[in-house]
Amino acid sequence: MSFSALATELAELETCGLRRTRRLLQSPQGAHVTVDGCEFVAFCSNDYLGLAAHPELVRAAQEGAGRYGIGAGASHLILGHSAAHHALEEALSGFVRLPRALLFATGYMANIGVITALMGRAAAVFADRLNHASLNDAVLLSRARFRRYPHLDLAALERLLAASPARASSW
Repeated sequence: MSFSALATELAELETCGLRRTRRLLQSPQGAHVTVDGCEFVAFCSNDYLGLAAHPELVRAAQEGAGRYGIGAGASHLILGHSAAHHALEEALSGFVRLPRALLFATGYMANIGVITALMGRAAAVFADRLNHASLNDAVLLSRARFRRYPHLDLAALERLLAASPARASSW
C-alpha cells in the first residue's frame, strides 16, 4: 500500500468520525484522571481494584526495581526465573491451595499461553463473536477449529455444538 493510499484511507476514517487517536493520560490511574488536559471520571480503566496508584504498591515497586532492576532481559527459560516471580508464584499457589501457580504479565499473555497449551489441531473452540481479541488470537494460534456464533445467541451455539464432530476432552 502506498503512502498516498494510506493517507486517503485515514482521511476517509476522519470524515466518518472513525479515526482513532491516542489520548495523553497525564495522571495516575484512578477514579478521576486527567486526559488531554481535562479532568474525567474514569469508567474505562482495567484497574478494577483501584490499586494501580496505591502508595504501598508504588513503594513496593520502587523497592523491587532497586533490588532487581527493570525488566528480565530474556525469557525465564533462557536467562532464569526471577526469585521475586518464584516467591510470588509460591505465595499465590498457597493462597488458592493448589500445588503450583504461573504468572503472566498480562491477561492477553495468559489467554495466549493457556489456550495454546490446552488446545490443538484436533480441538474445537466455540466462541461468542464479541469475545476479547486475545481469546480469538489464542484460538487461531492453537490451530483448533474455531467456530464463532453471534453474541449471546445460545441457540446458534447449540446448533454448532450439535453439528461438530469434536467431542469433549477427557482431561
